[in-house]
Amino acid sequence: MIRSHLLCVTLLTIFAHPSWLRADEPVWSADKKNHWAWKAPVRPVLPPVKNAGWVRNPIDAFILAKLEAATLTPAAPASRPHLIRRVTFDLIGLPPTPAEIDAFVNDRSEGAWAKVVDRLLASPHYGERWGRHWLDLARFAESNGYEYDEPRPNAWRYRDYVIAAFNADKPYDRFLQEQLAGDELWPDEPQALIATGFNLLGPDMTDAASQAQRRQNTLDDMTDTASLAFLGLTVGCARCHNHKFEPISQSDYFRLQAFFTPAEYRRDLPVIDAAQKTIYEQKLKEYHSLTAATRSSLESLEAPYRKKLFDARFARLSDSLRTAYQTPEAERTVAQKDAANQATRQLTINIKDLAAAMNNDDKANRERLLAELKKFDAQKPTVPTAMALQESGKAPKTFVLRRGELRNPGEEVHAGWPTILSADFRQEPASVKSPIPKTTGRRSALAHWLTSPEHPLTARVMVNRLWQHHFGRGIVATASDFGVRGQPPTHPELLDWLACEFMQPTKPQDKRSVPGGSWSMKHLHRLMLLSATYQQATTASPQTLKLDLENVHFSRMNRSRLEGEIIRDSLLAVSGRLNVKMGGPGVFPPLPPEATGVGNQWKASPDAADHVRRSVYIFAKRNLRFPFLEPFDVPDSNQSCPQRERSTTAPQALVLLNSSDVVTAAKGLATRLEKDARDTDEHVALAYRLTMGRAPTDAELQLSREFLGAAPLHEFCRALFNVNEFVYLD
Repeated sequence: MIRSHLLCVTLLTIFAHPSWLRADEPVWSADKKNHWAWKAPVRPVLPPVKNAGWVRNPIDAFILAKLEAATLTPAAPASRPHLIRRVTFDLIGLPPTPAEIDAFVNDRSEGAWAKVVDRLLASPHYGERWGRHWLDLARFAESNGYEYDEPRPNAWRYRDYVIAAFNADKPYDRFLQEQLAGDELWPDEPQALIATGFNLLGPDMTDAASQAQRRQNTLDDMTDTASLAFLGLTVGCARCHNHKFEPISQSDYFRLQAFFTPAEYRRDLPVIDAAQKTIYEQKLKEYHSLTAATRSSLESLEAPYRKKLFDARFARLSDSLRTAYQTPEAERTVAQKDAANQATRQLTINIKDLAAAMNNDDKANRERLLAELKKFDAQKPTVPTAMALQESGKAPKTFVLRRGELRNPGEEVHAGWPTILSADFRQEPASVKSPIPKTTGRRSALAHWLTSPEHPLTARVMVNRLWQHHFGRGIVATASDFGVRGQPPTHPELLDWLACEFMQPTKPQDKRSVPGGSWSMKHLHRLMLLSATYQQATTASPQTLKLDLENVHFSRMNRSRLEGEIIRDSLLAVSGRLNVKMGGPGVFPPLPPEATGVGNQWKASPDAADHVRRSVYIFAKRNLRFPFLEPFDVPDSNQSCPQRERSTTAPQALVLLNSSDVVTAAKGLATRLEKDARDTDEHVALAYRLTMGRAPTDAELQLSREFLGAAPLHEFCRALFNVNEFVYLD
């Protein structure tokens, strides 16, 4: 088995010399060739600052140096109630409890803030919160999309893999390698196999007339998405022609795609380890022994009918379909592959047709034999399966497709990374024959190239994503576009320092949930959250607003609106109804009464406890997004989403005011207040603490008394859910 620490994995013979670079590659301008993102990050020295007392860690030095150069000063520190509410939503996506707020506010020890951060990073809810960010990038959904939008019964395993990986602080290099080549690098580890489902998460037209085109669409999707998610590059524009803006040729695109072409797409790959496989095979052997006679009788009974039906259908095939079907698979043209798939569909014999062809006696005998088999159902073993990639070891040729059309192939190309990124990687790698049977090792090569410490993009792209979610905007604002047309970094030295820190091997004294490695995301979280930069208030002086209106210099914290999933989870949490069960198949909360005409697409889960689970576990259907979440900019799962929109629309207000989810939560919160508080003032105080993480002001208390004098408690709770502060973070 190949292990992830072996950087000299199998690379095809094409990598043993630079001939994979075509002589007719476009000639790029100096600006495009010398773009900052093509150069490997180098750890810069910390800049000198005047107000050294403000600096809590190296992040602050880089931020403060820019502020001082722009004659700006940082904002004041946020209040403790604001700070714990901010970080709790940031890390676990749930509101802090009054007890957690009090514990932090009253803890005046030097390490009080670090204790809060460490507690939240250790929470299993951390993976649910940050896994959701990655699922946006991975265009995760549990249905195929297009007209029929069929469900994908096993897609949830990828979601659970991501959540578990974040909770375990799986090193990012390993996380990436598993998703691109888990089946090649760790073929006996179920989680590594599940991880490769990343490549198959895009929409899929299962009823496509051309199955060859269907496969090509999936290849295009996985090439585009891997490039966006891991490289931060929009290579998809080069599918039909040389990129109009970036130094990426059409040949580059198909060289990159060639890493994926040997892969087989599995929708039901068994995901069990070696020990489980041994047990399964033993039980299957026992089942076959118990049922051998019955199965043999059933096959003998059905065989003549199946042959008769097959022969009749084969005779009705057109000459072209018959020829394509009889041509060996390896020798079929693109057109013949489609024809053979069409022929196979026409020749498939279903149970209904088989039963209709039988005489009454044979039909009765068949039913009797099936009943006999059914008696052994309890002895028949099953294994968990998942969407995943698998290779047969074949390496089909890859061609540049003129205008991106499958039926218009051009010159042949071989697997290789984009030319603009090749300068630092042209040295001949050690060639090691893979001990894994039936694999080309192409995706392993790609995964190790991406996680090389010299790679200019991988670490930068990921640390920028983490920064973006904590600070409201990335150091590079275009999080999945680090190319020439992307926004330049506002703090390039800080970006490089973070990237180098991200890849730095862990020091012995560092505390890591995964010891002895680098690429720790929790380490970066901790650095960012412990910085004075993160702990700034959202308010700014008139002078700061004049000089830094867009907060380009991070002179204050950005105020942000919570995502739809977190708003719904907050409603469940504060009303005391949240079911914190983790994992498993997607759940179906009831749709609101106004969502008429879609009942046949969405059947509510029979267990009411599933209706109040976290939103990350709601079944992700491409053509029917959960109505409460849709107005709050839930992304289109047909493509990778690096950053959600933050719109302000009338439907959002209407949902928060009238949605059945909000009405039910208001009644639940009212019941909780009546149970835990004695009178009106206590009801108001506790309601504010639960919904906004603070005590009401005197004016708010008086206004609340007046409101409750004319309206029931649950209407007061609903009013609080509609206060901006409930859905915004300061």
